[in-house]
Amino acid sequence: MAPKDRLAELGIQLPDAPASVANYVPCIQTGNLVMTAGQLPFVAGQVVLPGKVGGELTSEQGAEAARIAVINGLAQIDALVGDLSRVVRVLRVEGFVQSEIGFQGQSVVMNGASDFIVEVFGEAGRHTRTAIGVSELPLNAACQISLFVEVSD
Repeated sequence: MAPKDRLAELGIQLPDAPASVANYVPCIQTGNLVMTAGQLPFVAGQVVLPGKVGGELTSEQGAEAARIAVINGLAQIDALVGDLSRVVRVLRVEGFVQSEIGFQGQSVVMNGASDFIVEVFGEAGRHTRTAIGVSELPLNAACQISLFVEVSD
């Protein structure tokens, strides 16, 4: 099943790709490798589920924020390459989780991103990953996620 069909089946319409908020490009391609800049959990121009996971937010809320950030990453890729069906393989997910001191469930939060990617891309969505806890993120976002994918010519 094509990724856009799978997204439609899940009731998800990709948003317009969020614009960069500083002097960087939100998504770039070199050869068959596409990388996104760090994506935040934006909905309608606002960060949703702000705060520190393990503090103001539960792991489940952090996982939902990670899922939203990935949706924005997919919107970036789709805008750059024209069709998510060109994604041959999701290679890597890099995730930063704004964490309360002592919180060690970053991998649980990032499962929200990883599980969603596999749900959309199937076996081609299985990827390498980092899940790093940090003390602060831009705009008080719960997480920030970058995607690395291989695309067809």
